[in-house]
Amino acid sequence: MQRSPLLVIVVIMIFFAISFLTNILGPIMPAANDSFNMSLGLAGFLPFAFFIAYGVGSLPTGYFTDVYGMKRLTLLGMFFAIVACGIFTLYPSLGVYLASLFFMGLGMALLQVVINPLLRTAGGEEHYSFYSVMAQMIFAFGSFGSPYVYSYLVTNLPLKNDVIMNALAVISPLNMPWVAFYLVAGLIFAILFVVVLVVKFPKTELTAGEKVEGLTIIFELFKSKIVWVYFIGIFAYVGTEQGVVVWISKFLNIYYQANPDTVGAHISALFWAGQALGCLLGLLLIKLMDQRILLGIFILLGMTMLSLALFGSYSMALFAFPAFGFCTSVMYPGVLSLGLNSLEKHHGTFAGILCTGIIGGAIIPFIEGVLGDIIGLKFGMCLVYLTLAYMLGIAIFARPLVKNETIFSKKA
Repeated sequence: MQRSPLLVIVVIMIFFAISFLTNILGPIMPAANDSFNMSLGLAGFLPFAFFIAYGVGSLPTGYFTDVYGMKRLTLLGMFFAIVACGIFTLYPSLGVYLASLFFMGLGMALLQVVINPLLRTAGGEEHYSFYSVMAQMIFAFGSFGSPYVYSYLVTNLPLKNDVIMNALAVISPLNMPWVAFYLVAGLIFAILFVVVLVVKFPKTELTAGEKVEGLTIIFELFKSKIVWVYFIGIFAYVGTEQGVVVWISKFLNIYYQANPDTVGAHISALFWAGQALGCLLGLLLIKLMDQRILLGIFILLGMTMLSLALFGSYSMALFAFPAFGFCTSVMYPGVLSLGLNSLEKHHGTFAGILCTGIIGGAIIPFIEGVLGDIIGLKFGMCLVYLTLAYMLGIAIFARPLVKNETIFSKKA
């Protein structure tokens, strides 16, 4: 199988770009709220427009990859992102923003499905675990960096105090400086589009665990209780993650009058830094204990941190929101791996079904926003306790066919 170190670097860059664009919604939301005079419920529709595209695009992409090839699908995903970012920058209205978010999400769904098997092929199966961890870390760094880029843009664009700001100000509206972030994101994807266009892709054959099978198998799997349990589990995880990080900046602004462009963006970035740190610790702990125990501990710790963030003091919130990000680090891989290890076959199709559970990131923040208009955002965000409780149930009652190997099980 052909290896391509250059393509590995390109794929890692794509991971960064995906997270850079995907996880900016929280820091941007207060500015978008002010610009378009939205209620909390309507503001919650912004992540809905983005993440609902995952439900639309994940499974079909599995079919199209076999027909059209990975390079074309990668270019198509980037094309959606470039056009959506460009159109919104030129026509910054609420309707255009919602439509653009959907096509951005669709582009990210295409890329997410394609680049993991591409990374396996380009780097080699024997190195895939290493590169996967590296990619996850880069993904976290992209999420960590984007709020700081956003903060820099909204602070400096109105001043036009350097050559870059002057150039961005030609297209971006000065009365809505946050829009410039999407211009920057579009330029990043445009550069990557050119890079992917000229880089040679090796022939990639999907493994049995990566292929999405026919509709008959999909319908058969949806009759399985296990499939529904873990589909809802992924729904609950992404709803948990986005249900907190999307609202951090707005929460701090509402209850503590913290500046969303500086303090809010900073704490949102630290959420992802906490998640990256948790991934590092999780790599060690997963070799020491049963994955279900590890998942349960992190969920209970997450419930504690969420309580401190929502009902503690301002200083507690500044600490607890990033700490909650730390707690989320093992939840997604925990639920996903327990699910895949609970089914004997059809893992590729099952994984595709689980990926559609990412729509939890669309629905949970939206419901929180609606509840926030009625009972206040603090209590609306308490919805996350239910999603955490569901995942805790998985940790307690899961009976995987294959358990994770630890240093103790090796000795046994």
